[in-house]
Amino acid sequence: MKSSPYTTQLQAGLGMVEETRSLLELWQPGMEVPALNQAALQSGRFPSMSARRLRNLVTECFAPRFLCDSAKPAMLLKTLFPLLSAREFEQLLFTYTCRANTILADFVREAYWGAYAAGRQTISNDDAKEFVISANRDGKTARPWSASTIRRVASYLTGSCADFGLLERGPKRVRKILHYRIEPRTAAILAYDLHFAGSGDNAVTADPLWALFGMERADVLDELRRLALKGLVIVQTAGEVTRIAWQCKDLEELRHVLAQG
Repeated sequence: MKSSPYTTQLQAGLGMVEETRSLLELWQPGMEVPALNQAALQSGRFPSMSARRLRNLVTECFAPRFLCDSAKPAMLLKTLFPLLSAREFEQLLFTYTCRANTILADFVREAYWGAYAAGRQTISNDDAKEFVISANRDGKTARPWSASTIRRVASYLTGSCADFGLLERGPKRVRKILHYRIEPRTAAILAYDLHFAGSGDNAVTADPLWALFGMERADVLDELRRLALKGLVIVQTAGEVTRIAWQCKDLEELRHVLAQG
């Protein structure tokens, strides 16, 4: 299946971790974008943000990431939010942001983890710029981007990675690569998210989302085996075939099990 073209949509909010937290608290099941935007305007939670900027944040950033697929991402996050550590919450936002922004997902898989594997200590905006130039050359954007757009998108990529904890934070052109590893409960939630979405057991272990955390299939199986020790799943493997007994039948059961520790 051909992936969707790269866009500049990251400009609406980069990682927007704290803004997402506030919008999730305001959002209620069944709430559409206009109603959420109105609730955000009236909430007083965004005093330094213009009405236009807030509307763009809701429509161009929050909605594509969390209100897609009948708002299942928002429902999962809102249900589990009280149980999540700051790191777990951040990692889930990272995953959904990558799903909504193919350019960020590919940058992380190819450029970030490529640099990490090569033993590099930093990633610069110039590195990101080369990635975007190559994407333009390969026709991954709907139309060729101008030099200024390429430069801005490059900064969006490194800025988003900084927001999500993969790179050093702060307004820097060269950022340190930080140690980044999936949290055990993040792995459990993402595995169940794939399962609830209808993925078969082998498809769960081979899904491209794990590569966002630098994981290959063997790493995923190791993580699932650790989850098995906590009673979240039962894993059986024979060669390339994996069978998983999912101990939670729905999101509410998963929430209950996670709440038990």
